[in-house]
Amino acid sequence: MTAPLTPRRERWLLLTLAGIQFTHILDFMIMMPLGPQFTRLFDISNAEFGLLVSAYTLSAGVSGLVAATYVDQFSRKRLLLSMYALFGLATLACGLAPGYGWLMVARVAAGLFGGVLSALSQTIVADVIPFERRGRAMGVVMTSFSVSTVAGVPLGLFLAAHLSWHAPFFGIAALVGVLCFAAWQTLPRLDEHLHHPHRTSVWRSIGQVLADTNHLKAFGLSALMMFAGFTVIPYITIYLQSNSGMRSDQVPWVYLLGGVATLLSSRFFGRLTDRVGKVVVFRRLALAVAVPLMATTLSQGLPLAGLLAISTLFFTLMSGRMIPGMALVSSAVEPRLRGTFMTLNSAVQSGAMGLAAIVSGLIIGRDGLGQLTHYWVAGLLGVVASLASVWLAGRIRLHESSTPVRA
Repeated sequence: MTAPLTPRRERWLLLTLAGIQFTHILDFMIMMPLGPQFTRLFDISNAEFGLLVSAYTLSAGVSGLVAATYVDQFSRKRLLLSMYALFGLATLACGLAPGYGWLMVARVAAGLFGGVLSALSQTIVADVIPFERRGRAMGVVMTSFSVSTVAGVPLGLFLAAHLSWHAPFFGIAALVGVLCFAAWQTLPRLDEHLHHPHRTSVWRSIGQVLADTNHLKAFGLSALMMFAGFTVIPYITIYLQSNSGMRSDQVPWVYLLGGVATLLSSRFFGRLTDRVGKVVVFRRLALAVAVPLMATTLSQGLPLAGLLAISTLFFTLMSGRMIPGMALVSSAVEPRLRGTFMTLNSAVQSGAMGLAAIVSGLIIGRDGLGQLTHYWVAGLLGVVASLASVWLAGRIRLHESSTPVRA
């Protein structure tokens, strides 16, 4: 582990990483509430929209696999800044895209560069923050999801409604430029892994990561966490507007209330993770999220208050389980292999998200009134994945622990 940081320096590091995650997550999330606009403007089907969402995640998965060959060969700071700058340019290209085809190309480019950012951020947290405080640190960084839903998505929808769908991407690209400079100023060198006495070659590191069954279990847990949510998440806005009768001007409330709830609860879940135990907290949240997950797909006919209550609970629990989940995953590997492991893990997560969106897009149809059909089947598939993650979580051995952690 790198030399301990002062509390103030540690706080700035976590806030900087949270800012980077904010733009990276917002760039991905803004696509989903814009779904009704894209399907109408581009005259595309649900499956084609699912492919547009998946283009980012699948290219991010490929990028993660390639990055595993070089991520531990560079300073964390230098690599993060390089990838983040290129990600900003790709996001700018999304805003400049004249139509569906060019937007698809730009989304692939954004995924190629953005796909490494989450893994690098999580690796830096695991490198710098002691194990006993890692759950809390993950909670701070992952408030970026909450802030993106509280502020980013509603603001992006406002810009899209009053200007055009291009505007949110221009805003994100501008913010990336500001944060890139901030990261250059605040991040430490983060190159201790380059001087590890037992450092191995790239391919040997990949081989060591993939040969360990404990690592494969951790990859499986990551895949299940992502798959469970993204069978439903990409199509929430389309369902709420086409089936539940929510107006377009009411959609931002879904993300605003959900984001506020996750913002308030993420620090609590982080502290609970460190105090009660990572496996115990993860299992409880992964079980609990099954209820709002299915309710989201069966909410047709409910009043606005009921729709917002379900979506808020869904966002809170879906985001909350990621805090103990990622604390578990990041602790399943020894520090010298963590960069390679977390990059491969990011590829696994991206692939699982893309696969879930594609599978759900093939399951979900439309009736003669334009309403979604079989959305509940996609939700049931997500519940099965979440239950499988509950079983797998207790079978991962943590590197800082001498024995497998059981509930």
